[in-house]
Amino acid sequence: MTVTGSETSADAMRAVVMAGGEGTRLRPITAYQPKPLLPVVNRPIMEHVLRLLKKHGLTETVVTVQFLASLIRNYFGDGDELGMRLQYATEEKPLGTAGSVKNAEAELRDHRFLVISGDALTDIDLTAMVEFHRKNQALVTVALKSVPNPLEFGVVIAADDGRIERFLEKPTWGQVFSDTVNTGIYVMEPEIFDYVPADEPVDWAHDVFPTLLAKGAPLYGYVTDAYWEDVGTLESLLKVQADVLNRQVDVDIDGFEIRPGIWVCEGADVDPEVTLKGPLFIGSYAKVEPGAELREYTVLGSNVVVKRHAFLHRALVHDNVFIGPQAHLRGCIIGKNTDIMRGARIEEGAVIGDECVVEEEASISSGVRVYPFKTIEAGAVVNTSVIWESRGARTLFGPRGISGLVNVEITPEHTVRLGSAYATTLRKGDVVTVSRDASRAGRALARAMISALTASAVNVRDLEALPAPVARFEIAHSDAVGGVIIRTTPGDAQSVDIVLLDERGADLSPAHQRRLERVFSRQEFRRAFPGEIADISVPYRTLETYSQEALRCIDISGIPEAGLKVVIDTAGGTAALVLPTLLGRIGIDVLTVNNRLDELSPTETVAEHMRALEHLGELVSSSGAAFGVRFDAMGEKLSLVDERGVIIHDERALLVFMDLVAAERRSGRIALPVTTTRVAEAVARFHGVTIQWTPTAPGELTKAASDGDVIFAGDGRGGFVVPEFSAAIDALAAFVRLTGLVARTKLTLSQIDARIPQAHVLRRAVPTPWAAKGTVMRSVLHAAGGRQVETTDGVRIVEGDGRWVLVLPDPAEAVTHLWAEGPDPDSATELLEHWATVIEASAR
Repeated sequence: MTVTGSETSADAMRAVVMAGGEGTRLRPITAYQPKPLLPVVNRPIMEHVLRLLKKHGLTETVVTVQFLASLIRNYFGDGDELGMRLQYATEEKPLGTAGSVKNAEAELRDHRFLVISGDALTDIDLTAMVEFHRKNQALVTVALKSVPNPLEFGVVIAADDGRIERFLEKPTWGQVFSDTVNTGIYVMEPEIFDYVPADEPVDWAHDVFPTLLAKGAPLYGYVTDAYWEDVGTLESLLKVQADVLNRQVDVDIDGFEIRPGIWVCEGADVDPEVTLKGPLFIGSYAKVEPGAELREYTVLGSNVVVKRHAFLHRALVHDNVFIGPQAHLRGCIIGKNTDIMRGARIEEGAVIGDECVVEEEASISSGVRVYPFKTIEAGAVVNTSVIWESRGARTLFGPRGISGLVNVEITPEHTVRLGSAYATTLRKGDVVTVSRDASRAGRALARAMISALTASAVNVRDLEALPAPVARFEIAHSDAVGGVIIRTTPGDAQSVDIVLLDERGADLSPAHQRRLERVFSRQEFRRAFPGEIADISVPYRTLETYSQEALRCIDISGIPEAGLKVVIDTAGGTAALVLPTLLGRIGIDVLTVNNRLDELSPTETVAEHMRALEHLGELVSSSGAAFGVRFDAMGEKLSLVDERGVIIHDERALLVFMDLVAAERRSGRIALPVTTTRVAEAVARFHGVTIQWTPTAPGELTKAASDGDVIFAGDGRGGFVVPEFSAAIDALAAFVRLTGLVARTKLTLSQIDARIPQAHVLRRAVPTPWAAKGTVMRSVLHAAGGRQVETTDGVRIVEGDGRWVLVLPDPAEAVTHLWAEGPDPDSATELLEHWATVIEASAR
């Protein structure tokens, strides 16, 4: 087959720029940006391609677009600024390399044309290639290039005269018969369209070229030694920056070469005390402050700010990025409009997407990908990619354990890593328990956790769905050295908490948490040999043992004689598994509602909880019950309704419960968190007991309740401890104890509530940057002056006349918490406002 083109010079030709690719291997940088717009030394790759076309007289160009097409159109417009005429052919669906050109057939039908990729950097001599094509009267001429690794490209074998004999698209090593590859640059005659069907996906190398070879069509290969690099990976994106700066490719670099290898654009402000070691590039209107160090192959986009003593080496920084003082960036890519704050470290191969914030002292490990619009918290060490999560956590543990969105932040993969880290802190052959709530997410994640533990040579007792207090009891009364509880986050059905326990059934100590976090962040997990894979067992007497021990330790005298009637709402939670055994032995008349496991609604919102309590109140008042109780999903928290059906809110329920305990015991100590109203002190004094104030951190109340002199503890949020039975927060044990107390007293819950003074405690959270928390607390202490100050947890300032304020920095969020109490609401509000102003002023 012989083809004679209707045009014989490049001037009469047109060009097609392929710009429709998504660049999936370049994510997160291409998550919201088409690959052809990625900057190479502060110019889009496609702009370099268009300038090459213009240099060779190809000014009439059709651009094929599909992914984020409007961004490409908006950037290049009609091409007038480049001295070209651009038209656009939009694919409504992916059509392949040949199909997308076919989509532009109307503009190309009457002309020889050249096809070139908009996301590959090259300085090939297009004029010479077109002349080669013309002399050989080819239907298609393919630009060929020798590369070290041909696996990602189409391998081509050509005869001595250039005629192509064999073509194989993306071979395996066993199929590699040449290192000469297809660059995706073609010169074509319009007759080629006869071989490309319309409106369907067609690929040149896979579909069209093999057909043409079979027909004996004149396909020629033009071998070039020019520079060519397909920018298809993050590594190649960094490589082309270095190649341009090393002048290995003949492209224009914007700006001025102020000394060999140092390129600075118009409006850039580089302090004389900045250390510059080229080759490197600084974009227009960038600002680099004294003491900063820019090393080889660093590229700064436009309007980038680099603060004092920051260090950048082989860093590709896109437009409008802020680099804070003492930040350290090496071999990384930073997306546009991102802030890298003071002291942050971005390691080799890490990529930060657009519009992110990396807060102070955070560290992004090698190879981590942070997708757009994410925040990495101050001090966080991130060693796995942040894709769906909204934040990279500063610490693994929070106030509820390890928490996050199901299948977003807490995935089976994350759970396996966590289980592996936990097992690594234990000995091979140790035993731990795993329990969960009734949710499907809890069941799925528990299986992942069990797999990780057993694979790390730790034996597992699978307790399945079980109240958390029972799981803690099982650990404390067995040879288990720890445990895992997986539960839906209270009030958020989309999230889950993973709670890790020690040998006492208590939450892991801060020291153990830090040790586990180190293992998790470094991913230094222990693996067992095949013969060491551990076992899984299912204990069958856990509920019975728990119930027997609870009834043995807790005083239930007087209950059968009192003839009490109680309404119980298990809220579809795991308390329903234990109550039948307990209730059958303590002798009360019970009306039970929602007494089944609900795997579809494992938690509830505050509004749903309040509606349920109102319904419980109606049942109590209509049935003549002594009181009503509602358990949470894991049997840890208890809500109360008095005999009139009136809800006793959590803070008030704590005072009522402690009044009953103190009135009966008349001695001992009651443990309460420092945030509790000081009305508790009046109740304690009246009955001859004392208060032990504890920090608010999880586990502190349990720790205090372990002391033999403590007779009661509560957290003011529905959690109660029955020390004679267990030091854990336990709603089931609290219910048994409350029932006994009510049976033996001559007063109703409403009467007890009525005799306790009203409390006026207000709370507020004041936003406080992490870096300002120390300054805030110092300012608070200074502002306290000569007032009485207590530092059990945070800073508590006693104003006198029953007024006090507690200032407490949040351990997991950038806020400072305030509690204020006064003799009336107005005085409490005034106190809260005053100290909130002090915090806000010092946090600026």
